[in-house]
Amino acid sequence: MKPCIQIQNLNAWYGDEQALKDISADIPNRGITVIIGPSGCGKTTLLRSINRIIEETDGVRVTGRILLDGVDVYGRGVDVTEVRTRMGLLAPKPSPLPMSIYDNVAYGRRIHGLQRLDKGNGRNLDRIVERYLRAAGLWDEVKDRLWAPASRLSTGQQQRLCLARALAVEPEVLLCDEPTSALDVSVQAQVLNLIRYLQRKKNLTYLFITHDLHVIRHIADWIIVMYLGKEVEAGPIEAVFERPRHPYTEALLAAIPKADPGLRRERILLEGDVPSPIDPPSGCRFHTRCPEVQAVCRKMEPEIREFDGRRAACHLIEVR
Repeated sequence: MKPCIQIQNLNAWYGDEQALKDISADIPNRGITVIIGPSGCGKTTLLRSINRIIEETDGVRVTGRILLDGVDVYGRGVDVTEVRTRMGLLAPKPSPLPMSIYDNVAYGRRIHGLQRLDKGNGRNLDRIVERYLRAAGLWDEVKDRLWAPASRLSTGQQQRLCLARALAVEPEVLLCDEPTSALDVSVQAQVLNLIRYLQRKKNLTYLFITHDLHVIRHIADWIIVMYLGKEVEAGPIEAVFERPRHPYTEALLAAIPKADPGLRRERILLEGDVPSPIDPPSGCRFHTRCPEVQAVCRKMEPEIREFDGRRAACHLIEVR
């Protein structure tokens, strides 16, 4: 599958603290790539580096390249507004703007200058707002109160409104940072199904962060596993689920409950706490918790290598 986004030797620091180290990954076009890993491993930093939202945080420094359709988004002369128009962001908590439901959806087209193009092309803003409220499954619930404050909507409705707002600028890529984490369980499935449906219908490229391991198999086409600021494994979801090549990936997948006893993996107990990303261990960053640790793991950091249709950073990749 042709990559839509290519990440090359990406590093990020908050002041003196390194949050990402030498991340290189290809994000397949027109599919859903899920990023998983423990809290503090750099998932959100990676996501927010891709559309340069990270630059709004004081003291941040980013090196490396992120190519969108072959163009480095950090390149000299690149229009940051255009980058963010092409790559929408859906945050963990619903964050409607302090304005009406209608204006929330119209906001992006106005601030990015798309409304002028709409007029030139004979496109009606009212119809565009309706189209994306319908796409987000919200139109029938709000069509009679479009000018009411968005804050009056329920939490689930607010998140669907934020989805409509993100889609209304017609991005090529949608960055989803745990978009269902603040929702009730009853609403989570509705929003996830909607996100998957819209991805297929509009052929979008999604990057999706989640802590919910149940979500992965439900929506993912491709998976990236991170640990302490590093990518440790990446590949097609079916291949990684069938035979993970990194012991951390294997431990994560073994923790997913399965109804069929014949499909269950033996639970892998990882001892100890996740080390601080500020002061990671020498050698392989996972060696302090790895049940398969070897002497070389404590001394030498493994390179991420291509093997059997995926990438993994493990000294034992060939024998696992």
